[in-house]
Amino acid sequence: MLTLTENASTVVKTIVEQSRETEQAGLRISQDAEDSPALHVIATDSPLPGDQILEEDGARVFLEETAAETLADKVLDAQLDDSGGVQFTISTQVV
Repeated sequence: MLTLTENASTVVKTIVEQSRETEQAGLRISQDAEDSPALHVIATDSPLPGDQILEEDGARVFLEETAAETLADKVLDAQLDDSGGVQFTISTQVV
């Protein structure tokens, strides 16, 4: 299953706290199709049916089924740029 770095956990919590008001809220990652290189990320109040729920260090991430398969052996990291924008990066887990 996808894992989060400490930076990613902090950024996810910050995004969700700024945009959502429910305790069940999280960041949802979805993918249109297995062969689609694009992932969609949006803050949402709750997972959709079929989403996998990942909770690490208080950060909640909802993974749509296709995205969950694509990201199963990955690590999500996040960095803030100088203007406060977020850049997510995905790398392979080291076993």
